[in-house]
Amino acid sequence: MPIHLLENVTTERLLFRKVAPSDFQAWLPFYHDPSSTLYWNGLPKDPIIACNEQFYRIFERYALNLGGMNAVIHKNTGELLGLCGLLLQTVDGVSEWEIGYSLLPKFRKMGYATEAAKACKTYATKNKLAPSLISIIHINNNPSIQVAIKNGMRLDKATTYKNNPVAIYRIQL
Repeated sequence: MPIHLLENVTTERLLFRKVAPSDFQAWLPFYHDPSSTLYWNGLPKDPIIACNEQFYRIFERYALNLGGMNAVIHKNTGELLGLCGLLLQTVDGVSEWEIGYSLLPKFRKMGYATEAAKACKTYATKNKLAPSLISIIHINNNPSIQVAIKNGMRLDKATTYKNNPVAIYRIQL
């Protein structure tokens, strides 16, 4: 198992596992909801194409050992709630580990994103994966900013990432 994937990690309500091709249909509603992509420029408008591109990148990261998103599963119901994980990202020419997270619209505002992001931070700390972690967040994405702050992160800098104005939130481990 690649060390940067949280496969079989659990929290109070969540179970992490690798994303499977069979998760595609369960994840597709993410792209059908306009609020999911409201803050990010450059994504395909067609939900199926956008979902296909994301799944391609997930499996490419797995193959190249660049970390990646994990499926976040509700322990009691077995439902896919979202995606969260540690991803190697290059921002302003520097490669760092990011905590990335996205939830299906119907599971937002229930604390799942914060619980999942905290699990990533705990996992990275326990396994001594990096001296610090970042989250790359569009400057107008206040819900994601709040998750980063609840995860102990603080604003490090503002920059441009993939043609989007972003805030880099960071926590020292």
